[in-house]
Amino acid sequence: MHAEFLPLWLAALLFAVVLMTLVWRLALRIGNAGIVDIAWSAGFAPVVIFYAVAAGGALPRRALIAAMVSLWSLRLGAYLYVRVSAHHPLEDRRYAHLRSEWGAKLSQKMFGFFQLQAALLALLSVPWLLACLNPGTGLRPIEWAGLVLWLIAISGEALADRQLQRFKAEPANRAAVCQVGLWRYSRHPNYFFEWLVWVAYYVVALGSPRGWLTIYCPALMLYFLVRVTGIPLTEELSLRRRGAAYADYQRRTSPFVPWFPKRS
Repeated sequence: MHAEFLPLWLAALLFAVVLMTLVWRLALRIGNAGIVDIAWSAGFAPVVIFYAVAAGGALPRRALIAAMVSLWSLRLGAYLYVRVSAHHPLEDRRYAHLRSEWGAKLSQKMFGFFQLQAALLALLSVPWLLACLNPGTGLRPIEWAGLVLWLIAISGEALADRQLQRFKAEPANRAAVCQVGLWRYSRHPNYFFEWLVWVAYYVVALGSPRGWLTIYCPALMLYFLVRVTGIPLTEELSLRRRGAAYADYQRRTSPFVPWFPKRS
């Protein structure tokens, strides 16, 4: 492993821990844990910029990685900021659900949850650090392929977010299930394209020494999105809120990968 790797990664981990500790204190003060999503998403930008500046790899690759991650990170962070701000002081349904479950141990459990986000932030940043340490000149074909996949993924995620945002903005749709655009082909196209972003980062990392080891990044994101905090909790709350209409949407529509809906 490159001699620079551990000091740089530990510095990123320390930053993430401090960031999430400050966000935890703020969340308790304002009564809205949803701000962790904003901090987590936007927190990747300063980490990758730090890697790009401090690491000693080839400059064009460092610049590319910094641009890719910063654009994705700040776009997602800004989108989540607008969403959370629009509903504050009402909390996102997922966190309101967790708040009711945690009860008297809210502060401690929330701290642990926020620090888990810090650990994930650091762990998921490894592909970018490996790329920023890569001294090889010129981008390899696999890195160009990763860039193309990333462009598709971030465009799809931005489109899905915009379609949902516009649907919810219509008062007539308040109790309806969004089935427009990409949401006709997947119940969670935003999650799918978010996962595809991480697949793209892995593909780019394959162009650097030991990049293949970061396969855990898209695997972790897939697990959390499909099995933990993404689809399961979102769908449980959607069923409670929209009942039979959402159950019918579940029956007809792919849960994750966009595909043609089943006929009624």
